[in-house]
Amino acid sequence: MTDTPHFPLSAVVGADSLKLALCLTAIDPKIGGVLIEGPRGMAKSTLARGLADLLASGQFVTLPLGATEERLVGTLDLDAVLGQGKAQFSPGVLARADGGVLYVDEVNLLADHLVDVLLDVAASGTNVVERDGISHRHAARFVLIGTMNPEEGELRPQLLDRFGLNVMLSGQPQPEERSEIIRRRLAFDADPQKFCAQWDEAQTTLRERCQQARERLSSIALDDQSLAVVTERCFAAAVDGMRADLVWLRAARAHAAWRGATAISLEDIDAVAEFALRHRRREPKGQASTPPPQSPPQASNASPQSGQGQWGELPAQVQPMGARREVPSWPKKP
Repeated sequence: MTDTPHFPLSAVVGADSLKLALCLTAIDPKIGGVLIEGPRGMAKSTLARGLADLLASGQFVTLPLGATEERLVGTLDLDAVLGQGKAQFSPGVLARADGGVLYVDEVNLLADHLVDVLLDVAASGTNVVERDGISHRHAARFVLIGTMNPEEGELRPQLLDRFGLNVMLSGQPQPEERSEIIRRRLAFDADPQKFCAQWDEAQTTLRERCQQARERLSSIALDDQSLAVVTERCFAAAVDGMRADLVWLRAARAHAAWRGATAISLEDIDAVAEFALRHRRREPKGQASTPPPQSPPQASNASPQSGQGQWGELPAQVQPMGARREVPSWPKKP
């Protein structure tokens, strides 16, 4: 954490779908975080950092790409062992991220076993460490934000499914939108404090809306009618497992709280459908692609009794030949 101000989320131009997904997972961290896909230069990290300001603690922790498992979950405090002769736990990145945002840039390049541990803790909210003579348990409730550029490699389907929501950013904003993005970025770089002060009212409004939605969340029921709609659509999308159903229902409830409603409606279910299904949807079995049409067989003069097919169908034709080329005789080397 530093005192350097982050670009306000309310000042980000466009990316409305991603901003909504970030707010939903801030309202209900049990959704399981957000995976942001998109090409380079689409402000994925800027948006993730802006989310931290909407949470109570404002904590923003980055997991380095080359981090080890010990740095992630924590390990034995060697100073305590050598200086005091006792086993003591040294917190890792997961402990520091408790109550805030844990950001993983290029998560598709992170080692698979680290991603697995990371997603397990994000889902349970608790980090359990059993190693090096240590048995330790601590709270690790955070909003997990991962980013990836699909051009640099895909994430395994088993790990992809563990992210609650998935948003794809478009790499081609309209010219007017691009101009406004550059103007705001230049203004922020020139004077970050002044720029944040200009957007303080909008940022406060957004923060208060998320806080009110969090307080309203527990009063909104995960009713059977909404569950029936979600499960039917998940079945139609041929998703594997039950995680899509649970995530979709939780996200719909968070969207209802975001709207200020007291119950989940079809509007909420539709609003978050693509977030929950985009990385889980697959083609139903049995729907193979249609084979390309075959060209009609050509007529053959061969007799069907000959068994020769079209072999030797046309007689050999005399081809004209050019004059014989004379090969020059080169003198031998002396």
